[in-house]
Amino acid sequence: MRSILSLLLILFISINIHSQKILFVGNSLTYANGTPLILEEIGILFNKEINTKMICKPNYAIIDHLDEGIVQQEIASKKYDWVIVQQGPSSQELGKKMLIEDAEKLAKLCAKYNTKLGYLMVWPAKRHYYTFDKVMANYTEAATKNKAFLFPVGKYWKQYEKLPNKISLYSNDAFHPSKIGSLLTALTIFKELYPKENLQKLLFKDVSFWAEHLKSYQLLLQTLEID
Repeated sequence: MRSILSLLLILFISINIHSQKILFVGNSLTYANGTPLILEEIGILFNKEINTKMICKPNYAIIDHLDEGIVQQEIASKKYDWVIVQQGPSSQELGKKMLIEDAEKLAKLCAKYNTKLGYLMVWPAKRHYYTFDKVMANYTEAATKNKAFLFPVGKYWKQYEKLPNKISLYSNDAFHPSKIGSLLTALTIFKELYPKENLQKLLFKDVSFWAEHLKSYQLLLQTLEID
């Protein structure tokens, strides 16, 4: 009996050590299609425990979350390994300034509670597609300045959108992600969290609800192999 209890204790400790507890902070680009839940499902398929919580509201920038104070309370609870944050595309100078300076406050708080900060690099609306390089540059600079991790969704998004004969990552409003767009976001995060895992093992049948089209899913996986 004692040996069984010891084995269960070791198993419990092992699961908790290898689990990822993630707080998502952002707006509708994150909560559309339930991106954090897609990430959890991918984790299950790879036998990884990923637990997420989402504090995301329409049209919110980082400063709006800071003004409310809920995010600070969550980080101070010491529940999270990661805080993954995004706001709008932030291609202009004001957006860039907010992306850097407001997230700096989160970075300091995360450091205090031994939590890693990550930026979720987003994408511009189709009508502002010409700003894509600026979006990527500003998110990259913000992550560098705040010593944060970068989840480069925008980079893969741009590569995929160049390809012919695929389902678009954009939804009908030409800004928010389609289901496969949210799948790309979740897969990018998973790839960065678990770089040794082979995404090719993830079969179409396992993600068909989001991928919808086999060829598009194959193109998505090919895109994620580009570094």
